[in-house]
Amino acid sequence: MKKAMVYGAGISGRSVIKLLELMKWETILVDDNVGVSSVDAVSSLEEVELFIKSPGIPYNNLVKEVMKRGIEIVDEVEVAYNYMRETSTTKIIAITGTNGKTTTTSKLADLLNVAGIRSVGAGNIGTPYSEVVTEKEKYEYIVLELSSYQLENLKKFKADIALIINLAPDHLDRYDSVEDYYKAKFNIGINQGISEKFLVNIDDQEIVKRIDTINSEILKVSLEKETDVYVFNENIYFKGELITPTRNFSLKGKHNLQNILFIVGVAKLLNIKNEVIQRFLENTENLEHRMEEFYTYSNEDVKIKFINDSKGTNLESTIKAIGAFEHPILICGGCDKKLALESLIEEVKKSVEEVYLIGELAPILEEKLLKSNYSKDKIYNLGTLEKVIEYLAENKKESRGEFTILLSPATSSFDQFKNFGVRGKEFKRLVKEKF
Repeated sequence: MKKAMVYGAGISGRSVIKLLELMKWETILVDDNVGVSSVDAVSSLEEVELFIKSPGIPYNNLVKEVMKRGIEIVDEVEVAYNYMRETSTTKIIAITGTNGKTTTTSKLADLLNVAGIRSVGAGNIGTPYSEVVTEKEKYEYIVLELSSYQLENLKKFKADIALIINLAPDHLDRYDSVEDYYKAKFNIGINQGISEKFLVNIDDQEIVKRIDTINSEILKVSLEKETDVYVFNENIYFKGELITPTRNFSLKGKHNLQNILFIVGVAKLLNIKNEVIQRFLENTENLEHRMEEFYTYSNEDVKIKFINDSKGTNLESTIKAIGAFEHPILICGGCDKKLALESLIEEVKKSVEEVYLIGELAPILEEKLLKSNYSKDKIYNLGTLEKVIEYLAENKKESRGEFTILLSPATSSFDQFKNFGVRGKEFKRLVKEKF
């Protein structure tokens, strides 16, 4: 029996173990909390043919030892793809980008189902790819959200349709350079040929710089230029054909319009009717934790609107979120990704009424804001989300005026929360408890 070692007992690790066992592989789970420790695992490498590394795990001593021994290293995505190719005719739409990939993945899968194309969203969106592939012929398309981490160790994986929505610096606590991060993103088109499709955002200069590395048929997407999929006079066009007006879309903002262009582009490649696309885009709802307006507190003197953008885990996402409101009160902070923060600092100076800082990034943001001459009286470094909401409840409930309180952390949550979803749910719980 073939032997595989799975490093990481998170959701993708547990799922790929089930898939490997279905494929008749013997598995060893390595996890310092619930499995063989990473130190002890070295002695179990002798007969291991395949090493599956969970995406969030860095290239530590165990992984380096595996590389030294020449054992093949892949991620859960590669295992699931190989199984799928042997057992079904399901096709893959793969989506990445620094921002917008969750919304695009979720809404595209929803639209395909509305149009009668059996589909599911999977991957980084929450449901592991290795889980949905076991359902054989249930789906015609799997719409995969893929992070840069999930794209690092691909061998045979090939998307029928690939999308890169945008690129901006991120995860420099993981990568030696931003170039390495962008290179990982472009792995989404690996193994594609001229018979596959690749949709790219030509408004993004970092994407345009690398467009020559794409070997498949390219479809260009733009908010600014007439190209394959574009906006003109509040209408979306696909290859010159009017598809739908934009004025009644339920997902608001320029960032959502960019996501929608990709959704429309794929929908037309799959021959979905224009009226189905338009009806869907006028009625679909925002995702939880993404610009989610979930509660309003009010009395005779004050009205406070709360926005949960816990999914805002990078600088560009939070900058866009701030710009969607008029002088919001911002709750920001979390893990230190070792990024240059100047763009966020400038946006806070220009547009944020007050800023409340949490997590390990809080003292760094505070120092940079003070150096930028942002008013000291507008900075509240309270450390935790709970202390922030307690302070806001004590000081805003009996004030006067209208306020928007926006949780958009600009970074990941792992210093204080399991993931952005847990952070967002805790924010909503605290708000409803204290307000």
